[in-house]
Amino acid sequence: MTKVLVTGAGGPAGVAVLRSLLRRPDVEVFAGDMDGWASGLYLVPAERRRILQPGLSPDFVDGIRQLCVADAIDVVISTVDVELPPLAPRRDHLGGAVLAAPSMATLEVPLDKWELAQRCAPLLRVPVTRLLNADGVGLRWSFPVIVKPRRGAGSRGVRLVPDRATLVAIEPDEALIIQEHLPGDEFSVDVLADSDGTIVAAVPRTRTRVDSGVSIAGQTVHDDGLEQTAAAVARAIGLRGVANVQLRRDTEGVPALLEVNPRFPGALPLTIAAGVDMPSLVLDLALGRGLPATLDFVDL
Repeated sequence: MTKVLVTGAGGPAGVAVLRSLLRRPDVEVFAGDMDGWASGLYLVPAERRRILQPGLSPDFVDGIRQLCVADAIDVVISTVDVELPPLAPRRDHLGGAVLAAPSMATLEVPLDKWELAQRCAPLLRVPVTRLLNADGVGLRWSFPVIVKPRRGAGSRGVRLVPDRATLVAIEPDEALIIQEHLPGDEFSVDVLADSDGTIVAAVPRTRTRVDSGVSIAGQTVHDDGLEQTAAAVARAIGLRGVANVQLRRDTEGVPALLEVNPRFPGALPLTIAAGVDMPSLVLDLALGRGLPATLDFVDL
C-alpha cells in the first residue's frame, strides 16, 4: 500500500487530487491543510487528517518532513503555489518520501513572468513583454496594455492601462512588466510530461467563468494549435509532471502565452472527467512507473 500526503486539502485542486487518489485501492491517502475546517480533510478518515504549518512559515518543510517520518509517507503531493518553492530544493530531505512536483529549476521560470517570456519568445508566440522601466515605457505600444507583477498568481495586481499618459504616470518598477494586450479568447491547457520531458497529454479548456483569476467553469476542446503551443511551453521550462498553461489568441487567432502555473489547476475535475486522470498519473510518475506514450481526451 502506497501512502500519499496531499496538501492544500481546502482548495479545489486539493479536493480534486484527493478524490482521484481515493479511487485507487493501492493508495492510502492522508490529507493536510493549515485550516482544520478545510473541506478536503473530511474526505479521509480522522486518523489520516493532518494540520500543517502555513506554506510561508519557516517551519513548513520541517513539519512536512516530521509527518512523513511519523506516518511513513511514500509520496507528497502539494497543490499550493507557495508551498512548492520551499519544498522543491529540499525534496531529498522529506524523510524518504518522494515529492511529486517539478524541480526548482523548472519552478523558477514560470514563477517569474519576465523570465518566462524571455525563455519562450524564441519558440512560440509570446505577447510583447518589457520591464516597467524607462526603456519599456518608451516602446511604441498599441493601447491598452497590461501591467502586472513579475511574480504572483490569481490576477493579483493586474491592471489594464488605457493610454500612454496613464502608463507614464506609473512609478517605474522592475518588479512589474508591461505586456501587449491580446484581444482573443483565453484558454487553460493542463499539461502532463513524463520523466523524460515527453508530453503525454495536453488538455485545453475554455475559461467560461473565472473567479479571482481561477477558472471555475469551462469545456474541454480539441485544438492542435493550443495543444502544440502548450506542449512547446512545457518543453521550454523542462517540465516533469503537471502544469497549467494559460494561452490567449492574438488578433490573427494565433495562441500566445500568458503564464504558467506549475501545479494542479482548480478546474482539474474537468480534465479528469475528460479522460486524463492527472493526479493518478503523477503518482505513478513519482513512483517510477511508466506512463502511456500519449493520452487522448473527450470534449465535454
